[in-house]
Amino acid sequence: MKRVSFAEFGGPEVLRLTDADEPHAGPGHVRVAVRAVGVNPVDWRIREGQKLGAHPIELPSGLGLDAAGVVDEVGEGVTGVAVGDHVFGEGADTYAEFAVLSHWARMPEGLTFEEAAGYPSVVETALRVLREVGVRAGQTLLVSGASGGVGSAVLQIARERGVTVIGTAGAANQDYLRELGALATTYGDGWVARVRRLGHVDAALDLAGSGVLAELVELTGDARKVVSIADLSAPEHGVRFSGVAGSMPDALATAVDLIARGRLHIPVTTSYALADAATAHADSRTGHTRGRRVLLV
Repeated sequence: MKRVSFAEFGGPEVLRLTDADEPHAGPGHVRVAVRAVGVNPVDWRIREGQKLGAHPIELPSGLGLDAAGVVDEVGEGVTGVAVGDHVFGEGADTYAEFAVLSHWARMPEGLTFEEAAGYPSVVETALRVLREVGVRAGQTLLVSGASGGVGSAVLQIARERGVTVIGTAGAANQDYLRELGALATTYGDGWVARVRRLGHVDAALDLAGSGVLAELVELTGDARKVVSIADLSAPEHGVRFSGVAGSMPDALATAVDLIARGRLHIPVTTSYALADAATAHADSRTGHTRGRRVLLV
């Protein structure tokens, strides 16, 4: 089979489309013929060799956590799923024609493989950071870098829970944030004053790692009410860095429920061929994302 891998840490140019042995589903797992793969910022952070607190990477290494596809192997002890089912979920080395998933759910009716691949990690992350930041119904949450995949999920889940959200993003994504129910403003010079004009901030999330932690602490008045998923300097500001994943089964169940009820939709901004993973990484690295980027297999 074909898979994307890298033999050294570095820029997007280290990614290669190579031949590899097919993986097989062990006990408690399923294998899918991959149709689409979610591209997450953690993917290029791993490729760059950033220290994320995860297990050490052994080179050469594959990439990818999220995938949507067709089940073609069911491991021992697995029930409730059969060969031929369309599923989405989380596994390892999903930038490939076949991948083993450790957690999965049946795709909601009407969802394409391309769309489904964009949900697992971002919904898990959104649920986790909302829990960690401790925001409650009736309060106001500031989301810095709100237009990407995690931001899109946070805005919609927070809205569902009765939380008011102020989101910052580029000028081109202001209407998008408003469509998701947020009070929107741009980042850049004067952004703190613009946020203050929109209302009091009870808690804040840094999803972009754009060097705004000091300002987020200033706006909330309490570093304990700020959580970052993107700025490794967070502890220097007394801010929590959220890097340990929560329950993927719970995240998938929540995603299926919200999607089925029409309360969650994360658009796919750009789709790439598997061979163009390097381009997808370069684009993701620049930010300015609306929704998700995915690889098509």
